[in-house]
Amino acid sequence: MATTSDISRGMILKLEGSLYTVVEFGENKTARAAAKVWAKLKGLDNARSIEKTWNSGDNIYPVRVERKYYQYLFKDDTGYNFMDNETFEQVAVAETMVDAPQFLKEGAEVSVLFNTETELPMSVELPDKIVLLVTYSEPGLKGDTATRTLKPATVETGATVNVPLFVNEGELIRINTKTGDYVERVKE
Repeated sequence: MATTSDISRGMILKLEGSLYTVVEFGENKTARAAAKVWAKLKGLDNARSIEKTWNSGDNIYPVRVERKYYQYLFKDDTGYNFMDNETFEQVAVAETMVDAPQFLKEGAEVSVLFNTETELPMSVELPDKIVLLVTYSEPGLKGDTATRTLKPATVETGATVNVPLFVNEGELIRINTKTGDYVERVKE
C-alpha cells in the first residue's frame, strides 16, 4: 500500500476504476489546515485529464507497469500492430492508446506499457524525437530568412509539420513527437 508521499511523475494510479498517469504533482501547506497533495492526471484508458487532491498521508493505489520494446508493423481493422523484438509475439492496440500515431512509420521502435495485473497493453509511447523524410514542401524564397517564418511540409507518414523556409523536399528532419514541432535538419 502506498501513500501520497510516494507520488512521482509518470506513476500510474488506479482511481474510480480507471487508470491515470501522473503528469504533475505538488503539495499545499497552510498554517491552520493539514497539508494537501495535488496531482494533474491524464487518463490511460480514457481521454480525460483531471486534477485530484488528497490529504497528506492518504492511501493511493499505484499500478505496476512493465515497459517492453516493440516494433511497429502495420495498421489494419484491429488497430496498430506491434511485434516484440525478442519473442516475436504480436499485439494490436487501438489508435487512442498511441501517443502520436501520425508519426508512426513501419519498422519504428516504440515502448509499450503493460499492466502487470491484466497483462494488457495500456499505452504506446514513441521516442521523444524521430527522423522522417519530407515528401512534399513548397520551395522557400531566397533571402526570406530574416524572420522565423514557417511553412507546412508533409512527411513520409502523411503528417504535416511546420518547418523553416530552408527545408526542402527530400530532406530528413527531426521532429519532437510530444509537441509535433520541427527540431532540426538531419544530415545523411
